[in-house]
Amino acid sequence: MVTIPLRIGGHAADGARVRDVRSPFDGGVVHRVAVAGPEHLERALVAAVAAVAPMEALAGYARAAALERAAALLAERASLFASVICAEGGKPIRYAKGEVERAIRTLEASAAEAVRLDGDAPALDSAPQGAGRFAVVRRHPLGVVAAITPFNFPLNLACHKVGPALAAGNAVVLKPSERTPATGLLLGALLDECGLPAGAVNVVVGDDPALGARLVEDPRPAAVSFTGSPAVGWALRARAGTKRVTLELGGNAAVVVDRSADLEDAASRLADAAFAHAGQVCISVQRVFVHRDVHARFRALFLAKIASDVRAGDPTDPLVTIGPMITAEAVDRVEAWVAAAQARGARVTRFGERRGGVLPAIVVEGAPLDADVHRREVFGPVVTLDPVDSFAEGLARADDSEFGLQAAVFTADLGAALEAERRLTVGAVIVNDAPTFRVDTMPYGGEKASGLGREGVAHAVRSFTRERLLVIRT
Repeated sequence: MVTIPLRIGGHAADGARVRDVRSPFDGGVVHRVAVAGPEHLERALVAAVAAVAPMEALAGYARAAALERAAALLAERASLFASVICAEGGKPIRYAKGEVERAIRTLEASAAEAVRLDGDAPALDSAPQGAGRFAVVRRHPLGVVAAITPFNFPLNLACHKVGPALAAGNAVVLKPSERTPATGLLLGALLDECGLPAGAVNVVVGDDPALGARLVEDPRPAAVSFTGSPAVGWALRARAGTKRVTLELGGNAAVVVDRSADLEDAASRLADAAFAHAGQVCISVQRVFVHRDVHARFRALFLAKIASDVRAGDPTDPLVTIGPMITAEAVDRVEAWVAAAQARGARVTRFGERRGGVLPAIVVEGAPLDADVHRREVFGPVVTLDPVDSFAEGLARADDSEFGLQAAVFTADLGAALEAERRLTVGAVIVNDAPTFRVDTMPYGGEKASGLGREGVAHAVRSFTRERLLVIRT
């Protein structure tokens, strides 16, 4: 079995050691990767710093051409990347293929942004002292961007950081999740084929959490973009000092179903959105609040849709919705939270039995409001379902959370939709679709414990540049 190397300075690089990466589905070795030590991180940072000047000097059209080439290569290798995502992360192949398609579009959107980096031209003659002067705001790259990505979207979330950073003229040090390292390493190798200066993209894999902390604390990166758990993300922000920091953290997405909603449509959309990739998605449907007048009908439709359409099992099966959770410990945690809710009076409907790392779809009803399945991020194939006496009560219950990433409402009432947008403290309110809806060019990020700043290609490009005002007395 060939070892997948690190990427440092535009070349393959050996690590401190080699590690097997095992399938979360059956435990088999799917590939081997090089693992970085502190010396490899140092080499990656040196290479990134050396690439700063060449990247800034690279014209926008050349950066765009490199990213377009990357998108084209990714399209050619789509089957390879999808199979690797499925194998090392346990993501069902149907969703792995979808992630590759999204990553291609993310790179294409990054290429488009590379040729429209512009700023404002403020009118200085709004004041007497500004007469006879011309001003323009120009955008410049920050230098080195540190990117840290999670296991659940190992390709597209890496592209959401690397693509905009390169479009803005920066160099990057990428640290992918130790659970899904091969995807990030293969992306780094692909980008090294696209005509960028050596060291523009460096990829290091580490098992020691201290490696990520060193990357964040090091003075050479000017920005840190992190996607992962709230506990790790906020701790890294505290270590980042004066760096620009973007955090895309967890959620426990809520949905409010109004009595005017199309119940069949809502049930169909939410059944998939609650259980795709075993619920290991930050905006996975976790809490559903249904107007009491239509609760019984929605419940029947929802449970029937889960029974007919949601399948748990081998992630290579194109019909499977729920593959394995990423670790046995994650499965045990979810089981414990469900059992704790059940012990306190909740009703639990399971659509099958646990098989190794694969949990079935689970619906929890009547759990206490302070139960973990309500209050915390389950990040598993579990959804809570509860009736509410009014749409307003549903909004209040939905907003009663430390998280605020995305939420959804199903309603035929425009006034209700607008009220949801006013009252929900989240990054996005999705109307008549699941909170998992995301187009990769839209601004994406959370409020409260769910994060800081916004992703989405154009927004990320701006966050990876510094504005400088030029004033000329004419």
